Amino acid sequence: MTSLDSYIESNKDRFLNELLDLLRIPSVSADPKYKADVARCAEAVRKNLEAAGVDFAEICPTAGHPIVYGEKIIDPKLPTVLVYGHYDVQPPDPLDLWTSPPFEPVVKDGLIYARGSADDKGQFYMHVKALEVMVKNNALPCNVKFMIEGEEEVGSDNLGVFVVNNKAKLKADVVLISDTSMIANDVPSINTGLRGLSYVEVEVTGPNRDLHSGVYGGAVANPINTLCAMIASLHDADGRITIPGFYDDVQELSAADRKALAEAPFDEKEWMKELGVAAVKGEKGYTSDERCTIRPTLDVNGIWGGYIGEGAKTVLPGKAFAKISMRLVPNQKSDRATKLFKEHFEKIAPPYVKVVVRPHHGGEAAVTPTDSVAYKAASKAMEEAFGKKPIPTRGGGSIPIVALFEKELGLKTILFGFGLDSDNIHSPNEHYGVFNYFKGIQTIPRFFHHYAEMSK
Repeated sequence: MTSLDSYIESNKDRFLNELLDLLRIPSVSADPKYKADVARCAEAVRKNLEAAGVDFAEICPTAGHPIVYGEKIIDPKLPTVLVYGHYDVQPPDPLDLWTSPPFEPVVKDGLIYARGSADDKGQFYMHVKALEVMVKNNALPCNVKFMIEGEEEVGSDNLGVFVVNNKAKLKADVVLISDTSMIANDVPSINTGLRGLSYVEVEVTGPNRDLHSGVYGGAVANPINTLCAMIASLHDADGRITIPGFYDDVQELSAADRKALAEAPFDEKEWMKELGVAAVKGEKGYTSDERCTIRPTLDVNGIWGGYIGEGAKTVLPGKAFAKISMRLVPNQKSDRATKLFKEHFEKIAPPYVKVVVRPHHGGEAAVTPTDSVAYKAASKAMEEAFGKKPIPTRGGGSIPIVALFEKELGLKTILFGFGLDSDNIHSPNEHYGVFNYFKGIQTIPRFFHHYAEMSK
């Protein structure tokens, strides 16, 4: 692999600048005002795939934002790797907490600061550059297909339709995704599981308009107070979710499995220090690491209502709202979790308010095997690149497409992430390590090499 590493080294500046150009495009899928920028980013991805050496690349329209597809088939008889990623990014708000503008990337202290740097532009672009490295050095050992979407951050609804309608086009032997994290730069790891997701918005209505809190306060129910009380009731004193039936399908890990997961290094005190919290909180009977990975959760992602402008306005609001997400574990189904939440939330609503629950999107949990050829190839590739054998871990996040790939294409996924939990994804000052970016570009060709060899 020496010639490949030399090629990477001699093209480092260009590889980095290309990523920075991609990060300058504000491809926020959730906000309609960025629609043209999302389309512009898709076109940039298509052009970069062509420059990297695919046989062809195309933009595939959907009912929402487009999907970029590309492929390089060197021999139909050889294995095919399907690379998935997403070029859309989270909204950058709150802007005042960024130390530099979110779409004006800055490289500082070895970190690339920009929205989307780690999630997922920096990570999927590693695969584009790895393809270039292999093609330019006549070292691509098997076929590769790319499917880079523009709606991952809003639920991937249209990608599901695309997958179902393009099974022949997407035919492959394994899926490779870099949209997860490692334990540390000196402790490589491979994610072997993801949680599912159910995401809803709730609306609580009291009076038919905003009221004067002095004239009506104390006699008319405040929807914000009521919403807060309803949300507070969703957990008991032990941190368990109180929705009836919520835990019915939860798979309890065996003591042996929990012991194996605990072998991954986790310094809770250092973790707390980095987050700026004085204590941890969660479901009784589980460690912080387990609460973040193998247990289901329910969290408020946003809450609003009434007057939130400058100064004071003594108003008793007519409405209050909240966005709520539930992370789900294997065997829990997102549709059922959403249904259980809706039924329970409507049931606990007191008579002085009306409640509406609006489902947004969801996805299923996924677990990948560690005894497959693809996993062994990924492990060997990481061991060569990092000098250490990677540790299998479970992730707390959700990538709904992983379960869909298995259901519709019959393919398992290798979660080949090179980010870190400290990258501030979905938060102000998101960043991605320059080390991680180039380490990914170095490691991915090694995966292709070992996967092709082990598949013979």
